[in-house]
Amino acid sequence: MKKPILIATGNQGKAKEFQQMLGEEWEVQTLADLENPIDVVEDGETFAENAAKKALAFVDQFEGPILADDSGLEVDSLDGAPGIYSARYAGEAKDDEANNTKLLHALEGISDPERGAQFRCVLALVVEGEVKATFDGVVRGTILRAPRGENGFGYDPLFLPDGFNVTTAEMASDEKHQISHRGKALRDAVDYLQRL
Repeated sequence: MKKPILIATGNQGKAKEFQQMLGEEWEVQTLADLENPIDVVEDGETFAENAAKKALAFVDQFEGPILADDSGLEVDSLDGAPGIYSARYAGEAKDDEANNTKLLHALEGISDPERGAQFRCVLALVVEGEVKATFDGVVRGTILRAPRGENGFGYDPLFLPDGFNVTTAEMASDEKHQISHRGKALRDAVDYLQRL
């Protein structure tokens, strides 16, 4: 019998990644499976604060473990921006194309060696109404000058991971999960869940 787990997201691309990485043992549910889920205001100052706030927001609506992530892109030459504002970098509409366009514009005139960046993911795990643990994953790379690839979402078409000649949007899902920030954090979370 599969164990239900709530991934506190409405992003179906993210939910699909979680299901693939968690495997057959778990039945991933998302905010779409809840009746009238609240809209959590992500006003924390760190990824960890936002992740914990999102996970705790649904303890009254879901009995099993709840995982919430906050993740984003931190660009070295932009002092870590867009950071916690990654999804709404170009506005509240959370438009991937607009975000990528704004990022490319912000990096105009920045040389290739100065375009270093990292994807960061912090996962918060809530069990029985309290945050049991947080898990942090980072993958380093470079921001390209033009998007490449159709897979993934967000800034994937612009992100060339260190040691690769393809963007995260050009990778097969399995390959991306092996190296991704979310994959790293989730593997640690899965190890923790199996010990509960």
